[in-house]
Amino acid sequence: MVTDDRALASDGASGGSAVHNVDGTGCGERPSRLGSLVVTWFLDTALVAGAWGAVSGACVPAVIASIPEPAPEPEPSLTPAADEAAFARPVDEPKQPYVEVAGLPGLRWKAALASAVAAALIGGRLGWDPALLFLLYLVPVCVALSVVDWRTRYLPTRLVAPSYAAVAALTVLASALSSDWGSLLGAAAGWAGTFLVFTLLWWLPGGLGYGDVRLAGVLGMALGWLGVAELVLGIYTGFVLGGLAGLVLSGLRIFHHRHTPFGPHLVVGALLGAAFPAQLAAAYGWVVEALVSLVSR
Repeated sequence: MVTDDRALASDGASGGSAVHNVDGTGCGERPSRLGSLVVTWFLDTALVAGAWGAVSGACVPAVIASIPEPAPEPEPSLTPAADEAAFARPVDEPKQPYVEVAGLPGLRWKAALASAVAAALIGGRLGWDPALLFLLYLVPVCVALSVVDWRTRYLPTRLVAPSYAAVAALTVLASALSSDWGSLLGAAAGWAGTFLVFTLLWWLPGGLGYGDVRLAGVLGMALGWLGVAELVLGIYTGFVLGGLAGLVLSGLRIFHHRHTPFGPHLVVGALLGAAFPAQLAAAYGWVVEALVSLVSR
């Protein structure tokens, strides 16, 4: 990966500062995101987006506390493994109430920090792109969902369902502002394709929870607006992170490998796919080349 350490250039029109690409384009233009491994940063957008992330992330505990508890299930939806009790979070223990999750010590500042970092990363990589409308909306929502899934193994419909309407409306607005209606078709295809694939995986024995299916659909809509590469790489990276993290978490005896929450990994994968599509593609290409070279010896 090559990092472009471009200096801040003075903006004569506004007296502010802008980061310029190596090809001379400024922050107002949408850069090509797959043609180069050069990492381009838009610092002004990163600062504004990071501030939004911090403010909205501080509201995450209140959002979690407002989620109604699900109706009691007649039978546990997850069956504990034979050695489940050896792990820190047995799957058959009673669900932790959302109010308790919201009251976890330090959750407000941790959620604000996580949201600020994620939002700044998105803003810093995309610049003043209309996609910020729906991506920055999703940041605090996804942080809240990740916290809830980590603590309860639930992805509540109360948070996911409204996000479908919000992201759909914001993708339409983004396409209207940019006159890029092809991206809106990409968002629709991203939602439909991702939802279909995850639904099929949900039907498999020992597969995903349906909350993961719902979350994948809304993330697929957002990534699909950005492009096919962002969609495929973002979703695939979620699976890679889920597999690797599952091994680590089970090794640390935090979660059983069969019951590791998938939502947080799906969210991080989508973030990386949106921010670093070219770099992810190059990394996976390097892994494939290394494996082919190893096998062919």
